[in-house]
Amino acid sequence: MHSAPADTADPTALGILSTVFGYESFRGDQQAIIEQVAGGGDAIVLMPTGGGKSLCYQIPALLREGTGIVISPLIALMSDQVAALDAVGIRAAYLNSTLEPYEAQAVEQQLLAGDLDLLYMAPERLVLPRTLDLLSRARLSLVAIDEAHCVSQWGHDFRPDYLGLSVLAEAFPGTPRIALTATATEATHREITERLRMPAAEHFVASFDRPNIQYRIDPKDRARDQLLRLIRSEHPGEAGIVYCLSRKSVEQTAAWLEGQGVAALPYHAGLDARVRQEHQERFLREDGLVIVATIAFGMGIDKPDVRFVAHLDLPKSIEGYYQETGRAGRDGQPSTAWMAYGLGDVVSQRRFIDGGEGSEQFKRNARSHLDAMLALCETVTCRRVQLLRYFGQDSTPCGNCDICLNPPTTWDATVPAQKLLSALIRLDRERGQTFGAGHVIDVLLGRESERSRQSRHEQLSVWGIGTELSEKEWRTALRQLLARGIVEAVGDFGVLVPGPQAGPVLRGEVTVELAVDRSPTKAPRQRRSGGGPSRAAASLEPAQQEVFDALRSWRSGVAKEKQIAPYMVFSDATLVGIIEQRPTSVDQLGLVSGVGAKKLAEYGEAVLEVLGTDH
Repeated sequence: MHSAPADTADPTALGILSTVFGYESFRGDQQAIIEQVAGGGDAIVLMPTGGGKSLCYQIPALLREGTGIVISPLIALMSDQVAALDAVGIRAAYLNSTLEPYEAQAVEQQLLAGDLDLLYMAPERLVLPRTLDLLSRARLSLVAIDEAHCVSQWGHDFRPDYLGLSVLAEAFPGTPRIALTATATEATHREITERLRMPAAEHFVASFDRPNIQYRIDPKDRARDQLLRLIRSEHPGEAGIVYCLSRKSVEQTAAWLEGQGVAALPYHAGLDARVRQEHQERFLREDGLVIVATIAFGMGIDKPDVRFVAHLDLPKSIEGYYQETGRAGRDGQPSTAWMAYGLGDVVSQRRFIDGGEGSEQFKRNARSHLDAMLALCETVTCRRVQLLRYFGQDSTPCGNCDICLNPPTTWDATVPAQKLLSALIRLDRERGQTFGAGHVIDVLLGRESERSRQSRHEQLSVWGIGTELSEKEWRTALRQLLARGIVEAVGDFGVLVPGPQAGPVLRGEVTVELAVDRSPTKAPRQRRSGGGPSRAAASLEPAQQEVFDALRSWRSGVAKEKQIAPYMVFSDATLVGIIEQRPTSVDQLGLVSGVGAKKLAEYGEAVLEVLGTDH
């Protein structure tokens, strides 16, 4: 048995969970996974972000003799992960390129001396002969492969370095391995198993449902203004992540939010590495910051109080979207996943795929990912049901997405769809030309322009046949027709042509039901009039919310003094628990979920003082 932290009176999995981490019971499959790995078996774990994956290797590492090796692609976050473990009394370190040679040597000596519970490193370091030799001389309790979906070449976040991790099977045959990911389809799941050479592993697939996240997708209409309304009306002063497709959009959106009084920072691969690191650390360690980023940001971010994730551009896949939205509400408190989505997103994504590099098979795979994403955006049934079905799980309507809260109205759009297809055919057949969405809509509306006059389009039989719809309604319809493959956007300029599903529509063999654009859905949650951070404390009475703010203020001071993130002191959920349970002694405080032995000894008296001051 490994020597668990000194103050762990009960050296069992449940005892460590309670004494070290401050939780009284396991969630879902956690206990079964821990027993599998602690008993020496391999495990492949598919569990949503915020589902408690890290405990599944941290506790077995404390139960088994030796040091647990954690493979993570996130060098920039390793110091924070180690700091969070240190905060609960676990001996942890990392080996990466940020260390000076003498610092790395000291960590290696700690490993060889058996003085570490957990050691983090990146995959490219692990496969080096020198590292494999070092580990062969140490006693290893387990090897954890985090973000294991990175091994899949058809996944959304492929990392070539991960392919080398198959060496673990030969190098450490007696050491249990656990591979973990928050996003994997059945195909990716199989690929993880094969590429990591884990045929005998026990598989644990948790529900991918995150009921605390409200999924909402609104028609794009001045997306930055829509984002600002979301922040001001629902999340003032709260932490959030905003995803944009391009670096330029990231920079402009962050600057625009700052100009509107929202504390925001940009993050993308084009920024200087030191600036990226500084912005990431500020986001993790300060309350209420909004980070505007490309998808380069966020994998492995362990900030539990991100209250919203917003997308100003269409993600490329449901896997990517699900992982990005999963960075909201890791503490289980109510959070929002919001997206602005428009016709231009569909056209630009198709153009990006068709004009990109890669084999035809790669492009087919990318189109398949995009089609699934578009189906989610255009669904007229519960978004959560559609999301979970993508990951192979059945569910019932959630009652907490925009579709459930504001069911869309549908209409028979068969005739307008036929008119649109006829216009595309006539434009191509009679004038030998193809056009983008704007000009095709002008033709349908009979709206003259310099281009239509030059091409004499007013002479066509389809000129002005679509005046029953407005321009906005045509754009809404066209977006949905593109998503269904009835119309396609091709070439560098996104010109419109009939799609593979056009034939049956033109022949009247199918009915085309489309949704009317819905008004934006607002969360049915009360906010206090004073604004400020309150989502986690939404259930508290006004007097309790004042105590919550006092505890947050105290926590910020402690975090600043220790140079750690506030959540490493206590999470918002733990602060709410403290207020609801109203402890009057250190022993009672120790019963609150999230208050482990080390934190109780370190902060107990100070917390009681804050509570006494405000009562």
